[in-house]
Amino acid sequence: MCHHRATEGTGPIVGGATSSPSTPEYRLPTSVVPTHYEVVIKTDLLTSPPTFSGEARITLDVADDTDALVFNLHPSVRVRALSLAASDGKTTAALAIPTSRLRLDDEQERATLSLEDVPGGKLRAGTKSVKLFVRYDAELTGSMVGYYTSQGDADEHGQRPIYALTQFEPTAARRAFPAWDEPALKAQFSVALITRAGLTALANMPAVSEKPWKAPAAVSVDAVLGDAYELGSGLGYVVATGKTEGKNEGKTEGKTEGKTGGKTEGKTEGKTEGKTEGKTDATASDEWTITKFAKTPLMSTYLVAFATGKFAHLSTEHHSALTGETVPLKIYATPDAIKQAQFGLDIKKWALPVYEEIFDIPYVLPKLDTLVAHDFDAGAMENWGLITGRTTAYLYDPEKSSLAAKKRVATVQCHELAHMWFGDICTMKWWDNLWLNEAFATLMGELVIPDRIWPEWKVRAQFLNDHLASALSLDAQRSSHPIEVDCPDANQINQIFDSISYSKGASVLRMLASVVGEEKFLKGVSIYLKKHLYGNAETKDLWAGITEASGLDVASIMANWTLKVGFPVISVEELGGDKIKVTQNRFLSTGDAKPEEDETIWYVPLEVKTFDAAGTATVDHAAVLDSRSTELALAGADFKLNAETVGVYRVAYSPARLAKLGALAPRLSVEDRVGLISDAVSLARAGYSNTSGALNLVRALAAGGEQEYLPLDQIATALSLLNTKWWEQPQPVRDAINKLRADVFRPIVDRLGYEHAPGDAPDVKELRALAVSTAAAAGDAAVLAELNARFAPLLERGDGSRIEPDLQRAVFVNAVRHGGAKEYDAILKIYHKPANPSTKVDAMYALTEARDDALLDRTFRMLDDGSVKDQDVYIFSYGFGGNPWARRRAVTYFKENYDQLMKRFADGYGVNYLIKGAFLNLSSYDDLEATKAFFADKDIRKFKLAVHQVYDTIQAAADWLQRDAADVEAWLRNNHYM
Repeated sequence: MCHHRATEGTGPIVGGATSSPSTPEYRLPTSVVPTHYEVVIKTDLLTSPPTFSGEARITLDVADDTDALVFNLHPSVRVRALSLAASDGKTTAALAIPTSRLRLDDEQERATLSLEDVPGGKLRAGTKSVKLFVRYDAELTGSMVGYYTSQGDADEHGQRPIYALTQFEPTAARRAFPAWDEPALKAQFSVALITRAGLTALANMPAVSEKPWKAPAAVSVDAVLGDAYELGSGLGYVVATGKTEGKNEGKTEGKTEGKTGGKTEGKTEGKTEGKTEGKTDATASDEWTITKFAKTPLMSTYLVAFATGKFAHLSTEHHSALTGETVPLKIYATPDAIKQAQFGLDIKKWALPVYEEIFDIPYVLPKLDTLVAHDFDAGAMENWGLITGRTTAYLYDPEKSSLAAKKRVATVQCHELAHMWFGDICTMKWWDNLWLNEAFATLMGELVIPDRIWPEWKVRAQFLNDHLASALSLDAQRSSHPIEVDCPDANQINQIFDSISYSKGASVLRMLASVVGEEKFLKGVSIYLKKHLYGNAETKDLWAGITEASGLDVASIMANWTLKVGFPVISVEELGGDKIKVTQNRFLSTGDAKPEEDETIWYVPLEVKTFDAAGTATVDHAAVLDSRSTELALAGADFKLNAETVGVYRVAYSPARLAKLGALAPRLSVEDRVGLISDAVSLARAGYSNTSGALNLVRALAAGGEQEYLPLDQIATALSLLNTKWWEQPQPVRDAINKLRADVFRPIVDRLGYEHAPGDAPDVKELRALAVSTAAAAGDAAVLAELNARFAPLLERGDGSRIEPDLQRAVFVNAVRHGGAKEYDAILKIYHKPANPSTKVDAMYALTEARDDALLDRTFRMLDDGSVKDQDVYIFSYGFGGNPWARRRAVTYFKENYDQLMKRFADGYGVNYLIKGAFLNLSSYDDLEATKAFFADKDIRKFKLAVHQVYDTIQAAADWLQRDAADVEAWLRNNHYM
């Protein structure tokens, strides 16, 4: 799964406990295991509320004698009928079981079915092919979890198309059918969907039949386990709300059926099917279709997926060099959105051959679809054969979308494609090894594959800013957790879909690839995958594969990187005579690691880069620190540790050495300069050095003519952080910080201008956008005047032609920040009718940047009046939190609406982001105590990590200010910024 934002719990997760065996009471018993699910789902989008009903026939094998079947079932699912059939090899007994025999544990989402009605009162070990039949129903909500509804954009009549899709990871398959809902309990699935005629039905596998469906006149529960019974026959009557199915209940929205035919690329092919819908007549509403899909291979429940609605699609093909077979590739969206889906489709065609070449394993399913959803909690989801994701993850307009939006689509699609191998065909045994899925998908999908398809994007260096920085930031907190994290309670799994599982995991793998060599690393990964096809794996299995390929003891090298919390800072002491002493200690953002928190010794590849008299660089790849400290002889007087910033650690130099490295910057690589800046600022923030030293480095690099986007992006991030944490310091100090920001970035604006030239490289476009947005945020009058002039035609006559897509957010934000109601209304209009998904996001951030209280009131009201989708509330939370004029109001809003927010975002990932958006930029000890007091009496088990990370972040900011406020002010005065 790809997250559009990185998440940042009871006991074992918080505080950095190491991995340990999961607690048995949270896991299903292993006495019975499923081998095959047959599931028929009938979906009615016209009832109010929409509903679904289902029949499941599950084949089970019995490993141990048992007097009960224990499986997962969500409390929202209402069981209407139960039957069981078992054979002793001679005779088969089938019987209906009263639903009163079913006992539900709502908190653990677990059902226990007593077998007291079975002859002998139990099932005996060794019994095969026991059949469990369950008929059930439930409402379809917009929760973005389980089987849920999504609404598209309104048409000219104000109607919104409604459709249904699934999101089961990590533990929501149980919301759609009874399930042994754990990743190791793989089975095969035969799915069928009953939908109103004219709708498209999608699932993991291709459709094998589609025909009209009508409920039989009568169905006996006694017949449901017989060979002659067609599953789903009992779904024609009562639904969850008690209404009679088939009766027209309200309206469907949208226009035309989007299913299309043909194979022409780049266009919406074929004719649309179905009818134009507004109000639906009784005849149309009584017409149903059943679509049956091919049986899946062995797979985990969280990867099952299906959807139904009025969709259009684009098509292409993948021709496998390994098998010689052709795999159809499609991308589905609502008809109004499909025109922006071509790039998302093309990526699949470009990336699949690269994955097959690297892993020497073909994509094994007979088709691969992508469904673009208007309501989606995460970024995207790797359902095998039916990838799903939000509009910002898959829609791209070549004329009006930014380069950032293009990269977003590319990396998300590549990330999800990686999961077809990491997670789908080879799955972790339990969620403590989630990183095997997500770290690999991040490394492959956001570094290795994009680097081969778009080398001009320089993604290997970009990885440092996108992932290594995020990983080190979160893992520097006391409330972080190991990559392999003990997570016995499935109710808390959502918390570990964070920067540790994704970004730190990927960074550690990148470091390992550097140690063993990327070719051997990828060969070892292929060995690992081949040994676990259609099965489950653990971290030790991965290490075994890479050990086989490399000959190194990978398990010993990597153990503490995955099993222990945190990472080291390497302190460098210069001994004279080209000798240094290096020492490792755990790094904390608060700079106060206690002895018991500083016991881990990591295997640290030092990657010592030295320069000879001619300036030629060499790297000692053999230098390793695997003890507390050691001494090294250098090959030259000029040196830098962690060459190319491949290691997951920070390096602390003396002030004199840091100054020398600043002077040496022109001879350092982009990756080295990025790492140098990041380390200097983070070490200063944690108290290892003074902030003035980091500011000296920043100013030296800028004055030395730094022109590369990525180091300048790191500088912009550092100065923005300083500006944010100093937000309540005296106005002259804040003005001086902004003068420094403008001093660094205004000359770049003057050099690059405001419009892209035809031959501009991608990083030049990114640098232009960075310089303009940073100078504007610093209040540079000339830049603000130019942005205002480019916004004026849009304000006056709706003409946005003078706004470069890459500068759009800066233009929108500053129009609202420095404007009034007229500018606000113009952006609000764009928000309601955006040209593309990324434009809507730009408008969201702009609406949160108002400084006028009346305008902020209007934006806050949007959160409660239906103007903002649940999936987007987190954007407003981060936007408010980033605006000093709204920051405290965001905290107040969260506190005053806490109960409603907990109900609204009871499931999924939303609460974690709302907490962080509202609280992360607070920076005083009073705020820390007030925040702790607020959460003290709250049940925070499902988001304990986020709360404790907020505590750590506020603590670190307050300590930084207390320690260095005077140092920063003195530096600003000495350098004539105040």
